[in-house]
Amino acid sequence: MNFLELKPLTAEQLSAVVELDKLCFGELWTLDGYKRELESPNSDLLIMVRGQSSAIAQELSNRELSASNNPTFPPDNVETIVGLCCLWAILEEAHITILAVHPEYRGLGLGQAMLYALLKSAWERGLEWATLEVRTSNQAARSLYEKFGFEEVGRRRHYYKDTGEDALILWRGGLQKPEFKQTLSDWYFTASHRLAASGFTFSVF
Repeated sequence: MNFLELKPLTAEQLSAVVELDKLCFGELWTLDGYKRELESPNSDLLIMVRGQSSAIAQELSNRELSASNNPTFPPDNVETIVGLCCLWAILEEAHITILAVHPEYRGLGLGQAMLYALLKSAWERGLEWATLEVRTSNQAARSLYEKFGFEEVGRRRHYYKDTGEDALILWRGGLQKPEFKQTLSDWYFTASHRLAASGFTFSVF
């Protein structure tokens, strides 16, 4: 079973995150930029790692120790960063700045799980609403955000310098309404079920 864990970025993982950024965005943020995010109390910078849970890894290790005098540790225990997401807490707003999935892991439900985690973090911070920009041509992302209740509220003309493409401004309110806690639970169930269908077990820090 493939194991996915969503957790805060650490300084030791900065170089790997920069490589994922280059792969997904062509270097949206530099190493120094990620360092600033890591140090900011108003930034939640999370990574999705693939590997095995410590319990599973220990069990496999114990089996090999019993079966061989020269055991090899399970290769899947090596963590690989396959996703990245970030939000800024600005007054009462959660501004989602990054949601990236490694190209080889797209279409499996990782984006859904990370968006759930960001909105959960925003709720825990007491933020009232969430907002983000998305390319007009990015239909996959727009569909994902729509599932989470985001609505189009504006447009930034020629926002993306590489193509001159417009950005749609999306907004999602009601994060502190009483029913939002249940909404989060429903999203977690949906995200976990989607990942399970792709062969993954999922946990959040």
